[in-house]
Amino acid sequence: MGIIKLKNIRVYAYHGCLLEEGKIGSDYRVDVSVKADLSTSAQSDNLFDTVDYVHLNKIVKQEMAIRSKLLETVVKRILERILLEIPLVEKADVAVSKINPPIGGNVAMVTVEMSKVRKFEN
Repeated sequence: MGIIKLKNIRVYAYHGCLLEEGKIGSDYRVDVSVKADLSTSAQSDNLFDTVDYVHLNKIVKQEMAIRSKLLETVVKRILERILLEIPLVEKADVAVSKINPPIGGNVAMVTVEMSKVRKFEN
């Protein structure tokens, strides 16, 4: 087993329950970690034998572009697409952070983190 991580993907998006959040948007940080069998790619040195982190980044950017009220919804969509589109991934962890959230205090970020494991059929 191995782990591939993408840390601090920076995205500008329009998530949130407040009307203003949908109009002015804000900065977000996304972290992705996937667990997969990397033994074949370690031997072959072939991109087709591994999890392409360019593909992971593309999924994040596309899903972050779809407005949602809740970060939980965005995280769920990212997780589902990773497992749907990248069969080698056995487990994915995704964290989406809203930088400087409008919550009436000095808070650096609010983060929602979730995991999803591929269910193997017998």
